[in-house]
Amino acid sequence: MDMIILFLTGICIGMANVIPGVSGGTLAVVFNIYDRFINAITYNVKKLWANKRFVGPLLSGMALGVLLFSKLITVLYENFPVQTNFFFTGLIIGSLPMIFSSTFKQSEENKLSLGKTIGIIICAAAGLAALLYFSYLEGTVDGVTPDMSSALPELTFKLAMRIFIAGYIGAIAMVIPGISGSLLMLILGVYTIVMKSIPALFVPSEFFHALFLLLPNGIGVLLGLICGAKLVAWLLKKAPNHTYGVIFGLLLGSAVNLFPGFGGIENAGQAVACVLCVILGACMAYFSGKLSPEGK
Repeated sequence: MDMIILFLTGICIGMANVIPGVSGGTLAVVFNIYDRFINAITYNVKKLWANKRFVGPLLSGMALGVLLFSKLITVLYENFPVQTNFFFTGLIIGSLPMIFSSTFKQSEENKLSLGKTIGIIICAAAGLAALLYFSYLEGTVDGVTPDMSSALPELTFKLAMRIFIAGYIGAIAMVIPGISGSLLMLILGVYTIVMKSIPALFVPSEFFHALFLLLPNGIGVLLGLICGAKLVAWLLKKAPNHTYGVIFGLLLGSAVNLFPGFGGIENAGQAVACVLCVILGACMAYFSGKLSPEGK
């Protein structure tokens, strides 16, 4: 059952990673596997093998989520943008109590003094400010929905390096809750290329062309995941409360960023759908934290 839950969780995270403005790291926090995820991602083959029952289903689900939902999520945002954003907002709201508890968690060895509490609050404010600035950057980028009708570009060394660097930076961002790796790839000008290459893998005549375009991105993502996970794992070990404070602020900023407002609601039926989406998202996040195998 744990492996099935992890596989389904991976699908959700993979789906989130194809949406500019939505963070896969945020969903890892939402589903209460963030700590274990960043500690399991490593270049140490023995450690990876020891965590195979966690890493295997999770990464398989992420890959399947990217493959299957790269087009579906675009359709959802094209046809139901308000409801979709309300659902993701609900996911974040439902995870906030869990992260708040982790932020101010104390033990016999870790007492929260007044100075430390103030430091945690400052870290949360910094995370919130960083995410709000990131949302400003998002507002300056056009063309979020990829143009699937245009042809794939020819692979050159310069383009391959750009795709690699974008994948590397995007993967590091993906590890940080609230920061969208897809948005960074969009800003760096390779998001559309990657999104067009994924469905092209299923077209025999374009398979190798798409594969060679995706390989630099895949290598960059793998290296970025390892580097980003190492950094966050080190921060959680050295300063867990302050690190969770930043994560809490990033999640608050994500909720502000994703919340579509009430201006887009056109009728009572759509309003009811939006309310149901928020409730569904919040319940999924809250209860997934209870069911998650994170502590096992």
